Amino acid sequence: MEIKAALTGNPNCGKTTLFNALTSSKQRVGNWPGVTVEKKEGTYKNDPSILIQDLPGIYSLSPYSLEEVVARSYLVQEHPDVILDVVDTSNLERNLYLTTQLLELDIPVVVGLNMMDIVEDKIDLKKLVRWLNAPVVEVSALKKQGLESLMKQVKNESAKKEQKPFLFSRSIEDAIGSIQRLLPETKQTRWYALKVLENDSRILEELSLSKTDQQKITKLREAIENEFDDDIESILTAQRYDFIEKLIQDCVKRKRTKHAMSVSDRIDSIVTNRFLALPIFVLIMYGIYTIAMGSTPFSIGTIGTDWANDVLFGETIPGMMGSVIQYFHINPILASLLKDGIVAGVGATLGFVPQILVLFVFLSILEDCGYMARVAFIMDRLFRKFGLSGKSFIPLLVATGCGVPGIMASRTIEQDRDRKLTIMTTGFIPCGAKMPIIGLFAGAIFGNSSLVATSAFVIGIAAVVVSGIMLKKFKAFAGEPAPFVMELPAYHFPSLSNVLHSTWERGFSFIKRAGTLILLSSIVLWFLQSFGFVNVDDKINMYINDEINMYNF
Repeated sequence: MEIKAALTGNPNCGKTTLFNALTSSKQRVGNWPGVTVEKKEGTYKNDPSILIQDLPGIYSLSPYSLEEVVARSYLVQEHPDVILDVVDTSNLERNLYLTTQLLELDIPVVVGLNMMDIVEDKIDLKKLVRWLNAPVVEVSALKKQGLESLMKQVKNESAKKEQKPFLFSRSIEDAIGSIQRLLPETKQTRWYALKVLENDSRILEELSLSKTDQQKITKLREAIENEFDDDIESILTAQRYDFIEKLIQDCVKRKRTKHAMSVSDRIDSIVTNRFLALPIFVLIMYGIYTIAMGSTPFSIGTIGTDWANDVLFGETIPGMMGSVIQYFHINPILASLLKDGIVAGVGATLGFVPQILVLFVFLSILEDCGYMARVAFIMDRLFRKFGLSGKSFIPLLVATGCGVPGIMASRTIEQDRDRKLTIMTTGFIPCGAKMPIIGLFAGAIFGNSSLVATSAFVIGIAAVVVSGIMLKKFKAFAGEPAPFVMELPAYHFPSLSNVLHSTWERGFSFIKRAGTLILLSSIVLWFLQSFGFVNVDDKINMYINDEINMYNF
């Protein structure tokens, strides 16, 4: 019997690292139906009967972002057998807010306390289990510790039918019970009643309650708001955090004083400094691009690309293909298709792969150690002035190497409006494939001026700025960028398996998506260059004239 486990948690809580550790290579990557949000699922490597669905990183089940809508829809509509809630133990208060919402879903929850290897505080697990009414397991996804115990609890909890949530104040609990009796029989769950009480527009639209029931619910809501002198959403949020605060006071013993600076705080005081942040970032990126795409003896990516283009696809494979064609006496047209169409198309794609892979390796290292989150934070203030979010910077940066993975990287942006605006502007960034064209114009028109390449980059960046400002005027892109909310994870040494896995995923996705298009284009160009249309009568007349001329000669 298959067990469906939904893997949830806040962004940067180590959820992806845990997913990779649990599933290894037994995973599938795609998109959720109808949206650009990435979908990952895989089977537990030690037990194929457990299917793990990696949900997008979210802070709550309120539908403020596309990721939250996707995660909530899956949990409510698909109703998995168990929820595996990954909690960043170094930021327990923030992460447990999502846990209190998951407990409302009438689905068994298993809490995985991740990053226990870097936490100095002492946590009383027995007390924590009693507070949450759910099993809690200490794990370290990075060091692969506690994974077997965690999955054993997942398997045990999947047999249970309900989950006991924490309780709000008496008046709110009475209102929840009253609303449950007004809901359709199939929707009489605590979670639906809470969302109706919160005035959640999506749930109200789904339920289509009568006007009489809506009026009763409105009176209940107004009574609570008058009692607490606040809006209902703030009241519920405050009571959740009151519960979490009492939990932490009882279960957590602090080893470090509240105001003592951690190692991450000390590093951030330098790399996010208002004066040093940009110069440090420029130096890091300069080093990465020098190694990946520069022209120095240390440019590993360029050396690999030159070998792929000049040796592998310039001499070796065409030579082997020529020998095969000659040995089997292949038709000249088919031979031309194989050499000039298919091999040339594959070479045009794979020739760039060494540079792309080296770039992806370094970007994966920066992302895994926690620095990329700081980059988005640093760039947000600048990008916001022309309509983009700080998170748009990463796709624009990747696009300087290649526009295809740059546009693909925009799927990490939560807000649909910001994501579309980033996709529309990323194509203006000059990438490696555009540089030969720029060089052609520089040589043919501008006398090999070295300023052409520089001006191309300047014009490309200016086009991003101008197009961002212009697109803001259209209805589809109107409004301000979404508020910048991002958890800054603690710095840690990157995991080799995570870096290699991320590099492989991005590299393979580039080859699959860009390669198929480039190969198809190469075959079309070969056909257009090899075949044409002529007037048959003109061809016959030319043949007759040639015969007459030969006879006269």
